[in-house]
Amino acid sequence: MQTSRLLLPGLIEACHAVIVANADHLGALDRAIGDGDHGTNMKRGSEAVYAERDQLGGLPLPEAMERIGMLLVATIGGAAGPLYGTLLIEMGRRLRAGEVDVPLTETLPPAVEAVARRGRSQAGDKTLLDVLYAVQRAVLKRSPPAEVAVSATVAAQDTIAMKALRGRASFLGDRSIGHMDPGACSCALLTGSICRFLEEFPSA
Repeated sequence: MQTSRLLLPGLIEACHAVIVANADHLGALDRAIGDGDHGTNMKRGSEAVYAERDQLGGLPLPEAMERIGMLLVATIGGAAGPLYGTLLIEMGRRLRAGEVDVPLTETLPPAVEAVARRGRSQAGDKTLLDVLYAVQRAVLKRSPPAEVAVSATVAAQDTIAMKALRGRASFLGDRSIGHMDPGACSCALLTGSICRFLEEFPSA
């Protein structure tokens, strides 16, 4: 946990960079099937976390994750803020409850289920959960970071063929088919960024 704590500012910088670089793309995806603000919202949330990266790096990892989750809930807005926030808050709480290093295989599944409950969604609903479940499967198989990243990318691509059953896109019915879910895309981008960072620091 100590190693991860020391690397947290770098992880925050990596995630911030990928969101800023893709904010327009995420906005375009959201304009096709939503209200068009996912890119702007994600950028605002990532900037809020980035601004506190040094302070976050000085906190114990469980507290840092909960703090990041609360920042995302407060700043992203829309549906994505509570979902991303729930994921990190729940993971932080699981780590805190363990009092010692807890593997990702134990912290991720209950956090993903908490997201599913918060969003009242499940696999196949065309949401970021489709990516989270794919990541969870790869993590439980103890796949290397590069394979986890591929799983996330493929899962995001798979949402193109899906009909949206949750969120604003669900009002489009069949017209939502043929468009990638913006939340799934941002989740895949963040996963890829985290995995690339961890490949450079395999001891994290």
